[in-house]
Amino acid sequence: MTVLTKMESVPPLGTAVATAPRSLGALVRAYVALTKPRIIELLLITTLPVMFLAARGLPPLWTAIATMVFGTLSAGSANVLNCYIDRDIDKTMRRTRRRPLAKSEVSPAGALVFGVVLGVISTVGLGLAVNWLAAALSLGAILFYVLVYSMVLKRRTVQNIVWGGIAGCMPVLIGWAGITGSLSWAPVVLFGVVFFWTPPHTWTLAMRYREDYASVDVPMLPVVATERRVVREVIAYTWATVLCSLLLWPVAGTSLLYPAVAAVLGAACLWEVYRLLGRLNAGKTGVDLRPMRFFHWSNIYLALLFLTVAVDSLLV
Repeated sequence: MTVLTKMESVPPLGTAVATAPRSLGALVRAYVALTKPRIIELLLITTLPVMFLAARGLPPLWTAIATMVFGTLSAGSANVLNCYIDRDIDKTMRRTRRRPLAKSEVSPAGALVFGVVLGVISTVGLGLAVNWLAAALSLGAILFYVLVYSMVLKRRTVQNIVWGGIAGCMPVLIGWAGITGSLSWAPVVLFGVVFFWTPPHTWTLAMRYREDYASVDVPMLPVVATERRVVREVIAYTWATVLCSLLLWPVAGTSLLYPAVAAVLGAACLWEVYRLLGRLNAGKTGVDLRPMRFFHWSNIYLALLFLTVAVDSLLV
């Protein structure tokens, strides 16, 4: 965050800050910020454990490193191109108005070229260093996120994040393909976990920033539906997430550690989502519903679940 001096003032909501990086280091930081590092961290959390599962133990070091490095570039490419497409609404939304393009720290042309170059490097790198199935899945994830989600679904349908979230599920398949050169039912189950997990995770964030999405006419579910309907949808998808996570035990032949931990984590996640319903039934609304509690817990849930996948793979 930028520290304001006494002589500076906070710009009005929706106003882009027309500033430029003052040094090479600032320019580099701006380009890195375009890749959305926090989102990449979450994607990598789902990639590496699946490689442990596919290898039934420690995956080959070089394959793991190459998959993670080029997978990072792939996710960065998709995020940069998403920033390029959304640069108009990012200037208006309070949550995004400090992004580099919104603040004019990076030119649109520069961002576009950067995103395309990252995509090319990641695809070719995965193909040469890992295998071409992993490369094809990676390229498919980029194209789906940019062309289908960012350019078509996001601003046109309330189902935007449901189907757009498929791109965020792809690292699971990429990690498995990176080790085995093929696909099977085990990564499909974990794909399903991330698929069902994404809508409630995103919708609770959108509940907190409902006005942001409404101001730019992005039809996220909390913008077009009542809070009660949103909470019911969050509950339904959370149940689907937990039940899907338990399928990995019979499908992948894990030890008893995985289903035990998955059940505990699932119960905790459901407890939190029903607490959200309880606050709604008590008459709470808006910020008082505290939807970000579930948002943050869902991050912890996914990270611990996939960590358990890796640990269990070392024990089998």
